[in-house]
Amino acid sequence: MGKTNVKKVVTRFAPSPTGFMHVGGVRTALYAWLWARKNNGTFILRIEDTDKEREVEGSIDHIKECLKWLELDWDEGPDKGGPHLPYLQSERLELYKRYAQILINKGLAYPDPYSDEELDGFREQAELHKKPFLYREYRPAEFEKWDEKKPLRFKTPEIKETKWNDLVYGDLSAGPEALDDFILIKSDGYPTYNFAHIVDDIEMGVTHVMRGQEFISSTPKFLAVYEALGVKPPLFATLPPIMAPDGKKKLGKRDGAKDILEYRKEGYLPEAMMNFLALLGWNPGTDQEIFDKDELVKSFELDRVQRSGARLDEKKLDWINKEHLKKLSPEAIQNSILEWLPENMRSGIAGKLEPVLFERISKWGDIRQMAGAGELDFFFKKPELSDGSKLLFKNASAEETVQNLRKAAEWLSGISDFRKEDIKNVLMEIADSLDARGKLLHPVRYALTGLDKSPDPFIVAEILGKEETLDRLNGAAGILKSLE
Repeated sequence: MGKTNVKKVVTRFAPSPTGFMHVGGVRTALYAWLWARKNNGTFILRIEDTDKEREVEGSIDHIKECLKWLELDWDEGPDKGGPHLPYLQSERLELYKRYAQILINKGLAYPDPYSDEELDGFREQAELHKKPFLYREYRPAEFEKWDEKKPLRFKTPEIKETKWNDLVYGDLSAGPEALDDFILIKSDGYPTYNFAHIVDDIEMGVTHVMRGQEFISSTPKFLAVYEALGVKPPLFATLPPIMAPDGKKKLGKRDGAKDILEYRKEGYLPEAMMNFLALLGWNPGTDQEIFDKDELVKSFELDRVQRSGARLDEKKLDWINKEHLKKLSPEAIQNSILEWLPENMRSGIAGKLEPVLFERISKWGDIRQMAGAGELDFFFKKPELSDGSKLLFKNASAEETVQNLRKAAEWLSGISDFRKEDIKNVLMEIADSLDARGKLLHPVRYALTGLDKSPDPFIVAEILGKEETLDRLNGAAGILKSLE
């Protein structure tokens, strides 16, 4: 597909500040950002805050923080300014009234003369006759002058089949029943979404609109307004839904649609999250799965956006994040490990833990989880070996195990450079001389960690150091001695 033929690409992300941002909303922002960046265009952040009853305090700052974490920088919008100030819809009310007056002057908008009770009565009549309620069938014969105290409705100029092309879904159409007179501006003076976003997209020169499937059914109304205003509509790209982990239904809060910043708290890298979100509904057409930001911009094409739903698979996210972690410098890895360790574990041997921890994590938060579960305690204090029998491997006797532990301690004491390679060579030589390697390796692991399952005992010994390793092995042998 290559770059678009449109002279100047302008995309926008226009969220409502009604709560936290989840993966669906952020993916919409990402695709709009990628398309703008690929075409050297403009990416606009616009806040659609006209539904004051549903607005949640702090949501605007939250939206900006989410985009900043993922490095989705906007060219126009809050904190940036731009030629189309202001970028909050609640501060653009006079603009919507001017556009409303254009429609009034054309005879294509009129004040709603009916009360809520009267409208309920009309709906009951339609239900009684088993037909859909269409406001246009109750449209008044003559229009009053709008005094802004009543809702202003759009008068559908022509009831017809609507056809349009979607950049993802191809040719779409809807029958005449999709068109009806709808509210442009409410009695409180605020515009509806159906009107405000059209006015803003016209004013801001938006060329491409990324949106969810839920807006397809409203597209005939949008197109009717564009036609009434005499303006060519932007190009629409409908994005596939993000499905729950089981792939059977659209993702909802009950299925794990969590605040995008929760992923930051869990220790995911922003570049990994961007990579993961890009692949939720887009296929690069190659086998490549790991992308940095520049590669995504270069590779992204709207004709590679898929139509079928994309399943949220956090195991895939973990894998992608680990691949991005591997790209970090040794210094960055070491600093992050220290940052994510609990404060009481950041001294002493903490600097030596990188090989053990990095091998076992997929995100930084795993370190904190491991520490909270006590899985790292043995590095910082001797494990309590209250039950000496756990040192025994299967049918091995206490006497035999004591001998093996003391032999291991004796041989290890002769190593001058206490590194895992030399430690492994010494212990494996002893283990291979026994009828079962586990008779040595199991008690050594348990003596060092107090755990049946733990990191490689050779690297554990290196991290603990010679003195501590010998002390723990001899101490375990002393405990077993009492069982003979």
